[in-house]
Amino acid sequence: MKFESVDSVLDFAIEKEQDAADFYNDLAGKVKGGMVEVFKGFAQEEMGHKSKLIGVKDGKRLLSSEKRIVDLKIGDHLADIDTTGEIDYQRALIIAMKAEKNAYRLYTELAGAVDDAGMKDLFLGLAQEEATHKLRFEIEYDDKILTEN
Repeated sequence: MKFESVDSVLDFAIEKEQDAADFYNDLAGKVKGGMVEVFKGFAQEEMGHKSKLIGVKDGKRLLSSEKRIVDLKIGDHLADIDTTGEIDYQRALIIAMKAEKNAYRLYTELAGAVDDAGMKDLFLGLAQEEATHKLRFEIEYDDKILTEN
C-alpha cells in the first residue's frame, strides 16, 4: 500500500472502520437471536475505532496497546461463507472471524506504510484491538460449535 500523506492513510483507515461498522450492522440484520445484539455491539466498537482515528487526524495523539493477543487460529482454517440471506449462528461466527482477521492484517499493513512512530503505534494498537475481536469470536466458536460436534 502506498499513500501520499498521513492524512490519506487516516482517511483510508476511517473509511475502513465505517465499512466494518456497516458490515456488522448488516450482519445483525441477517442473524437471529442473541447474535443481533453482539453484532450491533461490534458495530459500535468499530465506530469507536473510527472516532479514535478522527481524533488523531484532528491532532490528538493516542497511545497504542502494548498487550499482545493470543490467536487461536480457528477462523484461519474455515471455508469462506456466503453472506446472503439469513445466517445461522455458526456461519455468523465464521464470517466475523474472517472479517476481524482481515482488519488485523489491514492495520498491520498500515503500520508498515507509515514512517511516523506515533502513527505506527496507533495502527499496531488498532491491529491488537481487531485481534481481540477475533479471539472473542474464536472462543465463542470453540465453546459453542466445536464442543457440540
